[in-house]
Amino acid sequence: MNYLSKENYIDFYVRHSWHRISRMYNQKAKAHGLTMSIGFILLIVDKKGTPSTQLGPRMGMEPTSLSRTLKTMEKRGYIYRETDGEDRRKVLVFLTPQGLELRGEVRKVVRDFNEELLRSVPQEKLKSFFEVMEIVDEHIDNELHKLNIIN
Repeated sequence: MNYLSKENYIDFYVRHSWHRISRMYNQKAKAHGLTMSIGFILLIVDKKGTPSTQLGPRMGMEPTSLSRTLKTMEKRGYIYRETDGEDRRKVLVFLTPQGLELRGEVRKVVRDFNEELLRSVPQEKLKSFFEVMEIVDEHIDNELHKLNIIN
């Protein structure tokens, strides 16, 4: 195997697979009038509310895109926003009953896909995959430290 070919770069495979997963989730979301971004927000908003400033970094989303997505979600009645009672500078995002219902549907799609993967990948290979991904994460952290992006 030629490890210097771009098709054998680890990041090539990660990006290629993530692109395909993203397309698949977007197609499934589209059937419900959603996007993958909306689905992901539905999954990560906490029952006690999530500060809107935490959503972007957790999703890898730019503030303007996040703002637009949250506005869409609010218009459709999936979320509502409230100022934090303790810190008036914080805006918390909550799911509406409709948002909670959609979260259940999104969670089922994600869970079904992951269960299917888990059934088809032998346990020892899965363990190796997660170990490799931890190493990749460590290398990313090291590179970000070198660039002074994270502490």
